[in-house]
Amino acid sequence: MNQYVVGISADLAAPDGLTVFGDIGLDRLTDAGLRWEVFPDGGAPHAPTPEMLAPYDAVLSLGHWPFSRDLVAAAPRLKHVARFGAGYDGIDVAGLAEEGVIVTNTPLAARRPLATAALTFLLALSHRLVENHRLAAGGDWERRGQRRGIGVAGRTVGIVGLGGVGSEVARLIAPLGVRIVSEDRPSARARAAELGVELVSRTRLAAESDFVVLTAALTPSSRHLVDAGFLAAMRPTAYVINVGRGQLIDQAALTEALRAGRIAGAALDVLDPEPPAPDEPLLRMDNVIVTPHSLCWTADFVRDGSGSVVEALVDVARGRRPVHTLDASVYEGGYRARPRA
Repeated sequence: MNQYVVGISADLAAPDGLTVFGDIGLDRLTDAGLRWEVFPDGGAPHAPTPEMLAPYDAVLSLGHWPFSRDLVAAAPRLKHVARFGAGYDGIDVAGLAEEGVIVTNTPLAARRPLATAALTFLLALSHRLVENHRLAAGGDWERRGQRRGIGVAGRTVGIVGLGGVGSEVARLIAPLGVRIVSEDRPSARARAAELGVELVSRTRLAAESDFVVLTAALTPSSRHLVDAGFLAAMRPTAYVINVGRGQLIDQAALTEALRAGRIAGAALDVLDPEPPAPDEPLLRMDNVIVTPHSLCWTADFVRDGSGSVVEALVDVARGRRPVHTLDASVYEGGYRARPRA
């Protein structure tokens, strides 16, 4: 029998396996009897091809390579796509399941770091931290009274996406004395009751929130969830925080709302597209904080994500059901091994 081979996406990894996150413990795959290699010649810059996938039983996707049903159908050896991270936009989970390919992610590793990233942004905006830093760095102390923060206690925080990350945000900010609201969806009701989150309509969330925090997954229905209409409903003193995906926001509409003073500011760890163009207006606005889709990349995230993704790769290689599978139908009647090419 051929050795089980894992391909590492080349978008965030060097040929020796060192990734943008540092060492993610690929030696544990070797210890388990699996062979691994980074896609040769850098792979494709934005997407794999069937020819690239042909030698591999599994792919460890560090970034956001897309995987369609047609793609994996043309790569019959592939059994498993393992995402290092919580997001899986661009991956046709149902289509891959139909082809017998399991998709896993590492949601617990990202949950607390993403939530603390959102809290970091909220506190920075509420104290106008970056604006005050610029005043001090520029020696403009006489204007410091013009950059007073709004504070947090008594404010309303609207969380868009009350899943794992959104729920963790609610837990972290509750002791700050804020009112927490989220959109009234059936899937959110049990969590909201547990966390003391008030469920309201999307319109009310936009109109009543001092801080709108986006933690939702990117789906066809959530794309441009924050559009011109949503922004027009917000208070001129309110802020937008996005630690989800850049496409959750209509970026042109956000830019216009900021320029026109219809909202007070924004903090964005994600943009659309990534990386942004050098002349992206949001990069030059004093009331906008932008980080390069990396704020959750803490030591804890790397440690926990590495352990989770390696465990999933070994489990699937051994015919065991991994913990964080995104479509359990692949396992109906047991793991359905794909025929090797």
